[in-house]
Amino acid sequence: MNVPMSPERAATPSARPPAGLLDHRPSVWTVVVLLCFLLLLPPVLKALGEDFYVGVASRVLVYALAAASLNLILGWGGMVSFGHAAFVGLGAYAAGIAMSSLGWMSAWVTWPLAALVGGVAALAVGAISLRTQGVYFIMITLAFAQMLYFLMVSLKTWGGDDGLSLPGRATVGGGIDLSSDVHFYYVVVGVVSLAFWLLHRLVNARFGHTLQAIRENEGRMLALGVPVYRVKLVAFVLAGALAGLAGALSANQNSFVSPSMMQWSQSGMLMVMVILGGVGHFWGPLVGAAVFLLLEEVLVAYTIHWQLGLGAVLLAVVLLAPNGLMSLLGRARQLLRQRALRQEAQQRVAREVV
Repeated sequence: MNVPMSPERAATPSARPPAGLLDHRPSVWTVVVLLCFLLLLPPVLKALGEDFYVGVASRVLVYALAAASLNLILGWGGMVSFGHAAFVGLGAYAAGIAMSSLGWMSAWVTWPLAALVGGVAALAVGAISLRTQGVYFIMITLAFAQMLYFLMVSLKTWGGDDGLSLPGRATVGGGIDLSSDVHFYYVVVGVVSLAFWLLHRLVNARFGHTLQAIRENEGRMLALGVPVYRVKLVAFVLAGALAGLAGALSANQNSFVSPSMMQWSQSGMLMVMVILGGVGHFWGPLVGAAVFLLLEEVLVAYTIHWQLGLGAVLLAVVLLAPNGLMSLLGRARQLLRQRALRQEAQQRVAREVV
């Protein structure tokens, strides 16, 4: 018989996550190998004469951050937002306007400002949309995103439909020149690594466990006295802030901001990245963004109809790995574990026979 947990026990950091939740604690070796790969990538690409892909790698990391912010509410909170790109676009415009109109070129000012704008916008949107559920929540987030998109199109002061050009990339001091693609790449690696570390701490803390429990059974958590609306709103605001930071990074990389960053198709692309990598998997957004954008780069070189090939690959992934590419890794680990257990059992039997 299932005995309901008390609110105090459900909210303690040591409380076990609800059944069926994924393990969000990446191994130390995985993190070390990934960081070594990212740090060694520019010199390796330079040795191969493929410096162009340093910029592609920066773009992958920026989109991985944006997808990870969506994964926070979609994968761990069960909130299907179809307007998440609006927060990315608002963060990009906040940084772009501060740099072009106000002359604030310091990244220490403009990037936190972009995160703040994304978080405040998410607070306003979430306060209304989180009072609904299901398809109504999807449609309201989409409606807000389209409203913000058309607002930026109508503001001719900041470029309107033509977009806004930035005077250059931000400055961080310390002799680091962000106009260099390599320097900008390493700064992006640092920012994204810090964001992923914060996400890791968040989803494995009391708040993360509570958010996942709400996703599994919102009615039970309400009955236990958990402030469901408040928890979901905080997660929505944090996701908006991270998306705004990703927008600032994207604006600096391209030195350009466009209302197209806020279109519903961009929200759909972020959702595809999360689904491709694995909804609710910690590394899912990074894997999904890398596969999506690298496939795009490869297919564009062969055909102008690259969307068709990309759609076929996505269809194959959905059919063969419904839980995303990260589920294949989990399945391989499970098979290896079962094989090791069988071998251990056979060896035990052989020793007993002898």
